[in-house]
Amino acid sequence: MSSMPGSAGTEQTTTVIIGTGLSGLAVAAELRRHGVDSIVVDGLDLLGAGQPANTTSLQRCDAADSDTLRERNEILRHLRNYAASHSVDIRNTTRAVQLTMLGSADGTGAPQWQVHTPTGVLVADHIVLTRCAHSQLRRMINDFGLSVGRNVAAAMRAIGIYLVGVGELITPSPKEVLRQAKTVGQAISARVNPNGGGFPATGSLAMLGC
Repeated sequence: MSSMPGSAGTEQTTTVIIGTGLSGLAVAAELRRHGVDSIVVDGLDLLGAGQPANTTSLQRCDAADSDTLRERNEILRHLRNYAASHSVDIRNTTRAVQLTMLGSADGTGAPQWQVHTPTGVLVADHIVLTRCAHSQLRRMINDFGLSVGRNVAAAMRAIGIYLVGVGELITPSPKEVLRQAKTVGQAISARVNPNGGGFPATGSLAMLGC
């Protein structure tokens, strides 16, 4: 939906992915492979509760060796080519600044989400986070008035938020990120199309072993 000049527009999509790096691109490509719409935006300011979220240490906290960096860059190149050739909606200059939980569309199921950006609001059934620490995730769930058990990822999934490449003490390897992205892509696809079959792995992702 296009917005009028000077006003914030609202768009509806199936999934909003917050983070335009390797993790975000991998999930977006996996979702596209399953025929699920997504919008990828940059972030993340929304977990800081008024103060900047300390996410930089999670991006490059393990001083990756040159082989790992080469592998990461090669996978990124494949993913960017895939995204461009399959018209994946990636908005590198749009930043998520706030996340709001809404009631479910039918009043019974999982909640819907609003991702606020400087240029408008994105409404989605699923959110994928690719940057933030466990402490931030716990605070986020508490802010929504939900109880957190031992398994933060499971608590997030129950309300439609999925994690890829976050929460660990060290940055996951590129292959681990791809594995997580595939798992999340399949989980969201199964919720969106509970009776649908899987799509064959083709193109760049098949070459990456996704």
